[in-house]
Amino acid sequence: MASPSESLIFPAIEPYSSGWIQTSSVHKFYYEECGNPAGAPVIVLHGGPGSGCTPAQRRFFDPAHYRVVLFDQRGCGRSEPAGCTENNTTQDLIADIECLRQHLDIGKWLVFGGSWGSTLALAYAATYPQHICGMVLRGIFLARSNELDWFLHQARHIFPETWEQFVSALAPEEQTDILTAYAHRISNDDASLHIPAARIWSAYETSIMTLLPTEPSSTPLTDAAILARARIQLHYLTNGCFISDTPLLDQVQSFRHIPAAIIQGRYDMVCPILSAHELHKAWPETDFHIVPDAGHAAFEPGIAAALIQATERFKSGQNP
Repeated sequence: MASPSESLIFPAIEPYSSGWIQTSSVHKFYYEECGNPAGAPVIVLHGGPGSGCTPAQRRFFDPAHYRVVLFDQRGCGRSEPAGCTENNTTQDLIADIECLRQHLDIGKWLVFGGSWGSTLALAYAATYPQHICGMVLRGIFLARSNELDWFLHQARHIFPETWEQFVSALAPEEQTDILTAYAHRISNDDASLHIPAARIWSAYETSIMTLLPTEPSSTPLTDAAILARARIQLHYLTNGCFISDTPLLDQVQSFRHIPAAIIQGRYDMVCPILSAHELHKAWPETDFHIVPDAGHAAFEPGIAAALIQATERFKSGQNP
């Protein structure tokens, strides 16, 4: 039987084009194009940091209308080398997005990003607003210290048993600086340290991702993929996500003219709703859609429906 969100999204499609782009002596990133080669271009910015794009992410867009471009950010997914943090910053990723736009000969595109993808989308918009015709943002993360404090510490008020499992591998004195403790373990060359730490780190986020419990994936990630993802994520989080001295909210004025939709689950425990609320206050022209019965995950039914409603409204030429 199809999942509740299955009937809300477009049918599965395969890429009509894919490849890698060498962006430095270290990195090359994977990209793919799906849907209509002559359609309205949209770039999908995946979350994490570190997660990579997935086939399911192609399905938020009418394939007859959209030219859907997905790519795995540096060190993520099929990009090489996996888990590499060298020359890997937000500014590098913004440069990669621009490189991809130019490579595909696209003038302007719709920017679609969730969670960390929303952070990257906002940073890209602040740098290249002239190349964006619209934005669809989900599960807003503004790369601020209070958001990280919620994720690492305060979420225990809702998930005490999950948080206790998360910190169980740490000494009591390490639990006041969870981020540093996990960064040390996951960056360690000793597999007896970094593999268990990466598994626990990944399991914690997964456990608080949705409003209702979900079945484990039928195709779980390998230890190598979990480690690569965790290394990228810890690299970004320990460096403030390489956001400039100017907070993202203070940069909204430079792209406030861009039509945008913000989709946010009321009970998002990974990226709580306050950040989305504050973004909308700074950018009141946005269509702010709070999904009353959802958490963080893109494929919770209410979130998926709202995302597709937004892409359909852009398709029809309406502002969201």
